[in-house]
Amino acid sequence: MKRLIKIFVLVLIVSSMVSCKKDSRPNYQFMPNMYEPVGYETYQDSKAFKNGMEAQLPAEGTIARGYTPFDIANTTEGFELAKASLMNPLDSTQVDFIRGKELYDIYCGICHGNKGDGQGNLVKREKILGIPSYDDVGRAITAGSIYHTIYYGKNAMGSYANQLNEEERWQVVAYVLELKADLEK
Repeated sequence: MKRLIKIFVLVLIVSSMVSCKKDSRPNYQFMPNMYEPVGYETYQDSKAFKNGMEAQLPAEGTIARGYTPFDIANTTEGFELAKASLMNPLDSTQVDFIRGKELYDIYCGICHGNKGDGQGNLVKREKILGIPSYDDVGRAITAGSIYHTIYYGKNAMGSYANQLNEEERWQVVAYVLELKADLEK
């Protein structure tokens, strides 16, 4: 009996699939906007775009929303200026070491190591070499030098300005300084 029911259900499914298909008429078209293009007028005739330009420069002096310009140059002199003068604008109540650790583990720990000792996974596997420890006396890192390095990159390290916003960069700076203090104990 169970076998007969299975055969009946199978025949019912196959017949319903075959009966819906008719080659003599077109099928229904759902969401025709996805298949038929909508004509748009070009910008050539617009007075907003002179000489057929595709876009124009923004007005002078404007700054994109959410962007804070960084006025220190990407030079050796700029690095030394940042190292000497740049301080973390976050006070002790705004610094979140848990968030700083999360960001550090995502972006920095693979090379610099989870303890800041320069023994990340890529260094252990010898994919990159020469990552010094944060407690290296010759480096004498400060909040400003860390921020400048995150913003512009240094040597083989690239910039993380696009991955981290300003507040997140300062969270990472605070966490790196905490790692440095732990290593110097």
